[in-house]
Amino acid sequence: MFNLKLKAGALQFTLFISIVIALLLTAFILLIQTHKLFDVQTNFAIETIENSNRGIDYSLLNATRLKDTTVIRLNDEDYKALNIHREFWGAFERVTATSKIKTHTFRKTALIGAQQPRTNRTALYVQDNNRPLVLVGNTKIEGLAHLPRQGVKSGSISGQSYYGSQLIYGPTKTASNLPELFEETTANLRNNLKIVSKLSKPQYLNLESGQTYTNSFLNPVQVVFNPSTIRLSAVDISGHIIVQSQTKIILESSSNLKDVLLIAPKIEIKNNVKGTFQAIASKEILVERNCKLNYPSALVIVEKESSTIENTTQGERTIPLKIDSNSTMKGVVIYLGTEKQNNYNAQVSIGKDSTLHGEIYCSNNLELAGEVFGSVYTNNFTTKQAGSIYQNHIYNGTINIDSLNVNYIGLPFNNSKKGILKWLY
Repeated sequence: MFNLKLKAGALQFTLFISIVIALLLTAFILLIQTHKLFDVQTNFAIETIENSNRGIDYSLLNATRLKDTTVIRLNDEDYKALNIHREFWGAFERVTATSKIKTHTFRKTALIGAQQPRTNRTALYVQDNNRPLVLVGNTKIEGLAHLPRQGVKSGSISGQSYYGSQLIYGPTKTASNLPELFEETTANLRNNLKIVSKLSKPQYLNLESGQTYTNSFLNPVQVVFNPSTIRLSAVDISGHIIVQSQTKIILESSSNLKDVLLIAPKIEIKNNVKGTFQAIASKEILVERNCKLNYPSALVIVEKESSTIENTTQGERTIPLKIDSNSTMKGVVIYLGTEKQNNYNAQVSIGKDSTLHGEIYCSNNLELAGEVFGSVYTNNFTTKQAGSIYQNHIYNGTINIDSLNVNYIGLPFNNSKKGILKWLY
């Protein structure tokens, strides 16, 4: 029988190897558990984002209360939650979806408008006021046109006749009354002048020239307010911010506005202004020359029921909503006015060589001397030439629905199908 003797150093080495192996196994097990936990957390993060998208999609397909939070049932674990909040930002709806899974929260907000049909999109809708539509000069209408029962004919102004080879370049239908905008949109536009009275002091901003102001749409709205005239000069303003005056807002070309809401009785947009914003007034909006308003901008006049159209010192009526020559706008133009007796003047005017990519909705008289790549809805056309006013005449105006992108999202009408106009930040 042999006696095997091991040195103490060998035993220590063996013990050391055993400890190292145990540590490696422990580290490997911890690594696996960490990866599993990381995968779970990653899946939770991805699912919160997906659920927020589901919330936005739900708001597009279902009616929810305005300025209220709607809880959406997920038919899932109790630690998961999804709700949406719906309100307005100017002429469009804004929906915010908030998704939660345990400690993970994700919020997403979108500006919502209305989709147009893929086929037979409306180029022109003229309310039936028992008079025909008259085309003069280089006027051209391309697309589906809803016309008065008296139809459409060519005319002549100051020796100029209609130069087109046909009257309407597209199908026609008989019109009746103007289609109505979405009821909640109209009601919200009428209530915009009351916004400031509902806000708290911490939400107010004091603008300084040369400064930049940004506010996320996931934060409470911030407001620049002054009862007298506000002149926006050399400032950059973007996001969830309202600029409101009880008198007038003047926007200079040295300023840059993005997604901002302007509210005042009168708004004046000076020459060469570039930006993306919504302007809502009760009396007058003037867009001067060479301006470029990007999508989705909006120019809106909501006339007070007791208001009257102001006159100049020469006795000529001002045009409440006017886009001067050589300007480009992408978005919507809305005029909501009261019915007036013996109203022969324009309430909305699109100047020569100006272009609108989008839609015009005018409940009164529209003067069209520029181009609309999109849709026009109006009670009546008018034009003033050589001192005379011509009712329901279009002189050198263009309307072409086919030049508007088929994915365009814009004016909400009753029973319109909703779509995402823009993701907000």
